[in-house]
Amino acid sequence: MPEIDWTYGWPSFVAALALGYLLGTIPFGVIFTRLAGAGDLRAIGSGNIGATNVLRTGRKGLAAATLIFDALKGTAAVLIAAHLWVDEQPLIAGLGAFLGHLWPIWLKFKGGKGVATYIGVLAGLAWPAALAFCLIWLAVAALSKYSSLAALVASIATPSLLIFFGYDDEVHLFVGMTALLWWMHRANISRLRAGKESRIGAAAPAAPSAPPPGPDAAP
Repeated sequence: MPEIDWTYGWPSFVAALALGYLLGTIPFGVIFTRLAGAGDLRAIGSGNIGATNVLRTGRKGLAAATLIFDALKGTAAVLIAAHLWVDEQPLIAGLGAFLGHLWPIWLKFKGGKGVATYIGVLAGLAWPAALAFCLIWLAVAALSKYSSLAALVASIATPSLLIFFGYDDEVHLFVGMTALLWWMHRANISRLRAGKESRIGAAAPAAPSAPPPGPDAAP
């Protein structure tokens, strides 16, 4: 793909960004957990709307569905844009989907951390790099049991993977998306450094119990 020229066809770039953003804002984790009667995902565990936090509900099927659909919205944004336009719009739509997941308007701009949608956008634009990302994620997660660490390692490798597989024009997009993904994981990075990060499959923290009645409480 040629380098993006924002002076030509800018309405189509805006449309692609809006298309991707709206797809990205669909909060599948929140929707699935509510439909399954698991409560409000934002009040569970880390409060994140992604698959890792859904897993803390103990519902592995819901977590898998959330992961798949959060990824698919990124892939769908890219493929729909590629069908509608022939230039750089798929990259813009992919960025829009990623931003929509991070800052969805429907949830007062409080979204997820973007790993699944990142993978979905990558799959739509450069599937060999997406496959390599997943293999790296699985290897790091299996060794460390930290989902966040696996995502950070795989994402930092992504620009090099794109160059290796010959997707040079996608590199700049994923450098920016990787920087955003790391920013969204800044609390996880602090916890990893402190040895306090939750491991994969850890149960959600229990709700605090009510304090015992005081001496003046009614019998």
